[in-house]
Amino acid sequence: MQDRNERGFTLVELMIVVMIVGVLAAVAVPMYQVLPERSMGTEATAALGLVKNAMRTYYAEHGSYADANFQDGVLVTVGGVLTVSSSDLEGRHFSEECYTFDGDAGANTFTIQCDGSLSTAMSAAGVSSVLKTINQDGDLVHN
Repeated sequence: MQDRNERGFTLVELMIVVMIVGVLAAVAVPMYQVLPERSMGTEATAALGLVKNAMRTYYAEHGSYADANFQDGVLVTVGGVLTVSSSDLEGRHFSEECYTFDGDAGANTFTIQCDGSLSTAMSAAGVSSVLKTINQDGDLVHN
């Protein structure tokens, strides 16, 4: 006969703990799977900010954005119009090919887009689904 003073967990208590851990894992794992892509996207966000600041500097010097010197969809480093070089945009995950310009000369607006699927950087495989856009107001749109 067992002594009632023995201490330990019953099977029911252990099963409840296993169920709680399972539910927490089911909720937490999908949340953590997007973190690497999000952290890689900060590289693109920083570069977009650099281009936006270059565009604002151009505006301060010329009274308009550089859209008159670009064709829509062209790389932001083409023609040396902005003070942004290809080495400024070369990163671990994103390369200069990712950053393209779209503007409207009449409305004096622009958007700069970073498309990770165009990247030729050494760690580009993880960012193929990253798509970020920034406009003249500094509004950043994530995919």
